[in-house]
Amino acid sequence: MMSFFRIAIAACSITFAVTAVAAQRREIVKPRDYSPPALTHSDELGKLIRTAVARIVDANRPSPVKGTELAVTVIDLTEIANIRWSSYRGDEPIYPASVVKMFYMAALERQLEDKKITMTAELERGLRDMIVDSSNEATQYILDVLTDTSSGAELPQRQFETWQFKRNRVNRWLTSMGYTNINVNQKTFCEDAYGIEQQSRAYKGQNRNMLTTNATARMLAEIVTGRIAKPERTARMMGLLRRDPFAKATDPDSQANGFSGIALIERKMTSAKLWSKAGWTSKARHDAAYIETPDGSRMVVAVYTEDHANERDIIPTIVGTIIDGIVTERR
Repeated sequence: MMSFFRIAIAACSITFAVTAVAAQRREIVKPRDYSPPALTHSDELGKLIRTAVARIVDANRPSPVKGTELAVTVIDLTEIANIRWSSYRGDEPIYPASVVKMFYMAALERQLEDKKITMTAELERGLRDMIVDSSNEATQYILDVLTDTSSGAELPQRQFETWQFKRNRVNRWLTSMGYTNINVNQKTFCEDAYGIEQQSRAYKGQNRNMLTTNATARMLAEIVTGRIAKPERTARMMGLLRRDPFAKATDPDSQANGFSGIALIERKMTSAKLWSKAGWTSKARHDAAYIETPDGSRMVVAVYTEDHANERDIIPTIVGTIIDGIVTERR
């Protein structure tokens, strides 16, 4: 007769196996017909980006900006058959602040498309608040749904490793599509992380979120071109990312007219269209923007800045230079 101890061990083994199978079924997977976007490196865009960066670095500013405090990637989508790109420090991992929420949105749409998650009124509210209002609380909820994890007390090492494996689900999805040099597995907070969330960060931030402007621009371009999910889902993502820089706003740091939108306002491009996701902390000021100009130019511009979080002119100066250069080139 099997002892109680052996029965307990067998039951635990069965439970673990069932849990492992269930977790595998919840993995985020790329579309079956997915292939990475074909991008052609452009020397012309590279020169334009360097000019944009130089206008900031070489300027006589009250707070000088170092070249190592900027990263820029541009993807020119004007001709879909010949997508050009270039970057400045585009593969440098940088804390992305709220820009990471765009990646969580795309991951959620993949899971919804594959029917691994079911949309509810509450989930729809959380998705909207995460992208439109950049709510950190909504982001925490969305990441819990995506990874089947939740915040709480610190865990013993073995249990923590199981928890952390699930929390890395979005990372595994991005890796499967060829994204590199990034880490996307942490919640965003207004103040600080505690308990297992701090344990997940490795306490001193060694495992915090990190993105490159190359990865950021690519993700936005994949949403714009409908590669990341079916058209109705990418259309919904675009709807959440849509900004109107010319609408009245009381917040000078709104995503619509406090970042890349300033470049359109300064040029009085009232017919231009803007989609974006900004990120802003006490040390970082970032934006990922897709812009369509009246002449038919279509471009993705991702700009990350460090240690100049309250300087509102850096991003629009760079974005404006890119707009001017691409528009002029088409004439």
